[in-house]
Amino acid sequence: MSYYKTWMDRSEDATNRQEYIEYINRYYALEKAAYEKILGAYPDNGEFLSGTAAEMAKKLGFPKDSMDVFVGFIDGIKSSLTNGEDLDLEAIDDDYQIKLVIDYEKLYYNMRDAKAEWLFNIKAWKDILSDEKRNEITKEYRENNMAHSDKIGRNDPCPCGSGKKYKNCCGKKG
Repeated sequence: MSYYKTWMDRSEDATNRQEYIEYINRYYALEKAAYEKILGAYPDNGEFLSGTAAEMAKKLGFPKDSMDVFVGFIDGIKSSLTNGEDLDLEAIDDDYQIKLVIDYEKLYYNMRDAKAEWLFNIKAWKDILSDEKRNEITKEYRENNMAHSDKIGRNDPCPCGSGKKYKNCCGKKG
């Protein structure tokens, strides 16, 4: 069974709740440690971003028996890579060559989108993206995820163009 298949099976199977929680918590801890290494070494973090899967996993702190969790990490960062489409998650074995080309703004946005506070609050972000840039990305995230309604409110201008409030124009009961 591939590491990716093991990752998918174990990360989605909650039949044994306790086992599932332990697995996911282990993933979160290893994921955070890996991001702290990658972000903390920026911009000289190349040693963490390429090599065989086994080499990279070791450098990022994933134990040998956690290659499925490492592939889960790769699965999670894939959408934040400029070369993510080049990675074949199913094919990753110990000798699979990986090169991560990270779009840091997209990574920060995706961490926000995942509501992964433990990741987007890593202190090293301050050395990668300015406060202004992080605030701009946060604002963009919030605007993109704000609930919108096409329903006309009672006190909104009437869509007919009369200039009256909707409740006093086309929305008037009568």
